[in-house]
Amino acid sequence: MRKKILSTALALLFAVTSTITGLASATGSTFATLSDYQNQKLVWKDCNDGLQCATMKVPVDYAQITAGKSFTLFLLRHVASKKAKRLGSLVVNPGGPGGSGVEYAAGWDSIISHAVSDRYDIVGFDQRGVNLSEPIRCLTDSQEDAFLSADGKVTDKASLASAIASAKDFANKCALAAGSKLAHYSTQDGARDMELLRGLLGDTKLNYMGKSYGTYLGTLYANLYPTHVGKMILDGAIDPKESVVNSNLDQAKGFELALTSFVASNPSITISAISRALDKLPANPLKPESVKRTLTQSLALTGIAFGLYDNQTGWPDLYTALTALIRYSSPTKLLAMADDYNYRDSNGHFASNQSDLQGVISCLDFADPRSIAQMSADLPKFLKVAPTFGPYLGYAGLSCKFWKAPPVVTSNFTSLLSVTPILVIGVTRDPATPYQSAIALHHYFAKSILLTFDGDGHTGHNRGSSCIDTKVDSYLLTGALPAASLTCKAANSRTI
Repeated sequence: MRKKILSTALALLFAVTSTITGLASATGSTFATLSDYQNQKLVWKDCNDGLQCATMKVPVDYAQITAGKSFTLFLLRHVASKKAKRLGSLVVNPGGPGGSGVEYAAGWDSIISHAVSDRYDIVGFDQRGVNLSEPIRCLTDSQEDAFLSADGKVTDKASLASAIASAKDFANKCALAAGSKLAHYSTQDGARDMELLRGLLGDTKLNYMGKSYGTYLGTLYANLYPTHVGKMILDGAIDPKESVVNSNLDQAKGFELALTSFVASNPSITISAISRALDKLPANPLKPESVKRTLTQSLALTGIAFGLYDNQTGWPDLYTALTALIRYSSPTKLLAMADDYNYRDSNGHFASNQSDLQGVISCLDFADPRSIAQMSADLPKFLKVAPTFGPYLGYAGLSCKFWKAPPVVTSNFTSLLSVTPILVIGVTRDPATPYQSAIALHHYFAKSILLTFDGDGHTGHNRGSSCIDTKVDSYLLTGALPAASLTCKAANSRTI
């Protein structure tokens, strides 16, 4: 499961889209060598509300650059307010995989302090295939609806057969949508694109802030270009060495822990009551009065997960939604939360292709050597550690078993040992990227400092802890890091 990126910037992004269509990315049109790509000139144009937009060309395959085979990536930046004191560019990524860096940067004033945006250009780019960068969609809106609402809980041979058929169909449709480029949407490709972007921005080193999956993008960049790392913040860390099964197990435990923490703060709701309500849905799905849809188990779990990402804003909505679910009354709130997570509007249109790209990128990034039989044998582990979420994450990545392109796996991360001191942030009860992953990443980056946010929710920066936020600002503005790793308490906890 992925972090929901900023939706408040969507209206702004629609205006941006109409402005940047047709932007030239370079003074020339022939790109036959890496040098051609490195020598292109970014053409920045005002696109909306003080923001600037541009495009850049990147090769489809860095190992075999061929004339005429490229991706066009969209870029957006907010120029440093105090140009005389400018410190360079800060490239930002919100997570995903498949999250829009353009959308994220469009909301610059809500993701970073004004002290930082005064001194840095805040830059976002959509990775290849994402959003505005030659987006691919594996599924139509109606197919996406069916795929996301289908019961992902495998309980018997029939449900496993249904899940396999759905996974095969998704893999086949993605292969058809991507064509010959299918093998070239990996995070490693994204990291190489980010190095190209660094050079085109004119920065000698990359300053970068990545959240959630964005930490993996930053990690792969640092592993490929250890001497080009400037100031780097990796928040909500992913352990790049962890196996697929252990990663899924840890995430299942993370969401279960977050749900337990939510329930502990809201004694009128119990996990057993939630489970009983969820178990009713397959035979008796809830239907909103005014909408011709039903709340399935999968959509209910998606809505619950979405609410767990932020205890300040998500928990109050989750309380309302779960209270209604337990009473088995209106599913409207929980269905709306699932739709927000999936970028589905009231007309059934998906405003983002993030759901598709999550599968496309993940299947290229991580190799799972297990057979489907072995996945089934591992399922009891998921049920034991996470009774609520385990049944849905036990077969996560099933589509990758039928993928039409091999994974691009990185196993040697020794380059990280030499990387300049960076900042890693972890949250003790993070549902999506469990805290132990931050500890692991801190050890891989031997010179890093670990900031621990002792609290709830996904990622630690810009979530109300002045302890975290002042350390991030100080690092970006002065280069100073704490003398040692430290733990910051949440400013307050939200109880309904």
